[in-house]
Amino acid sequence: MNNPEKLRLPLPPFDYESAIQKVRSAEDAWNTRNAEQVSLAYTSDSVWRNRSEFLVGREAIVQFLTQKWLKELDYRLIKELWAFRDNRIAVRFAYEWHDDAGNWFRSYGNENWEFDEHGFMRWRIASINDLQIQESDRKYHWPLGRRPDDHPSLSDLTL
Repeated sequence: MNNPEKLRLPLPPFDYESAIQKVRSAEDAWNTRNAEQVSLAYTSDSVWRNRSEFLVGREAIVQFLTQKWLKELDYRLIKELWAFRDNRIAVRFAYEWHDDAGNWFRSYGNENWEFDEHGFMRWRIASINDLQIQESDRKYHWPLGRRPDDHPSLSDLTL
């Protein structure tokens, strides 16, 4: 396939560097909080399990993420590579957000991803737990958007 618009680089099979790149690309996209943009990383018939919700397809992903970011305000996310093999990547993540009453949370989780041969995610399984925190316990203070390259990782933050 020579048309770059039909590829989502990097492509599987993943090596360490390409897996790291794929994870950071996903983190960067999610930190835009732009549901349409995020959905473009997934196949048109992508299957998700997010907590106890089951989704199929980009339209469902856009609806889900739109609702998520209406609830999870000032959302900031860090993802970290856990493992990879062939066309699969496992990540761990933590994100901070607050609700409309000003209650802060840190949500922790793991995701398992499977990609098609064109680099689009066709399967996403996410397990997530929420921990209410005090605003003074927040660890993510960068301006909304992409996490700065010099910001500590999850491991650096011991999360």
